[in-house]
Amino acid sequence: MITKLTVRSFKTLEEVEIELGSVNVFVGANGSGKSNLLEAVGVLSAAADGKVNDQVLLQRGVRPGLPQLYKSAFSEGQPQHIFFGANNDKSSYEVALHNPLDESGKPWRYKTESWMQGKKKLASRWPALDGNPNTEVGLANAKAIAMEPGSPGLILLQQLQNYVVFSPTTPVLRGTAPETQPRQPVGIHGGRLPEAVGELLARADKNPQTAQVCSEALSLIDWAKDFRCESADKVPISAAAGASPRVIRFVDRYMREGRNVLSGYDASEGALYVLFLAVLAAHEGSPQFCAVDNADHGLNPRLAQALFKHLCGWILNASEPRQLLLTAHSPQVLDGLPLQDERVRLFTVARSDAGRSVIRRVTVNEKLLAMAARGWTLSRLWVMGHIGGVPNV
Repeated sequence: MITKLTVRSFKTLEEVEIELGSVNVFVGANGSGKSNLLEAVGVLSAAADGKVNDQVLLQRGVRPGLPQLYKSAFSEGQPQHIFFGANNDKSSYEVALHNPLDESGKPWRYKTESWMQGKKKLASRWPALDGNPNTEVGLANAKAIAMEPGSPGLILLQQLQNYVVFSPTTPVLRGTAPETQPRQPVGIHGGRLPEAVGELLARADKNPQTAQVCSEALSLIDWAKDFRCESADKVPISAAAGASPRVIRFVDRYMREGRNVLSGYDASEGALYVLFLAVLAAHEGSPQFCAVDNADHGLNPRLAQALFKHLCGWILNASEPRQLLLTAHSPQVLDGLPLQDERVRLFTVARSDAGRSVIRRVTVNEKLLAMAARGWTLSRLWVMGHIGGVPNV
């Protein structure tokens, strides 16, 4: 598991260092820097994989921006480079990058790169010592070929390389809009959700943990008594929907037989978001380390609370290690987080008086426990400004 992230001079993140758990939820005002953090890890992911350019960043869910806006600009001029780092218990990967300011789309250049396992140097690049003239290609990815499978350093690098920021959208989840960044088991915007749900259900027949995830996901869709992946020609769908060949088939528990089958095109968007997060948590092909931006989008507040509670359980009880970064805006999400478990962490994100993003972990301390005893929920504490991360309006 990745235990620490460090970012310097990236957008509003001038100097940020955070220690991660398995489930990490970031809340704060619009524009506070939550998405910047997720995208900073996306740039680090690309660097670990050996190349950073707009196309590679898009494939990881990072929005391409104007080159001059990538670097922090809180002082005169701009910093010379942007720094990213990640650690697990036994290894680290750090990189300093120059992004091209004169033309977007050009590859970023490596200034320094350090990949360590304990005190052993696995790969390194320093301007004064590096004899490799190609500064557009990373060294760690090339050295990884010779690494022993299962070593802590290789595990860290592979987790970073497979990282992606998911941003599901309702039209793509419904199958009425194309996926622009396809992936397995689901695309960045939710493409291929029906197929992934079908694969999850197939695994549930043999895996009790997956079966429990599917059962709990169904319980969160309170109007449905069943869901599955089905061929589009076997489900009633409007000709105007333009559905994909496979769709999610729901059975409404309240409608009469013969009129109670509907597709993902006609179902509530909340049901689709529930299934999307269930796939990320339990599908064997999901990345071990990933992020979901606006993870509570389209959810009723009470559903958001229940879903995040179940999501934490799905991640913490997974047979294969999983680690999630999530941004959210619904206060009720906070009430679904079991923060007494050290593996679940809540962070508030706010801009300082000077405009820099400040990320603080919310820990369960005596003050919070005393306020909880007087009836203060965590959501109420957040909205009232007691834990930070609220807009100045």
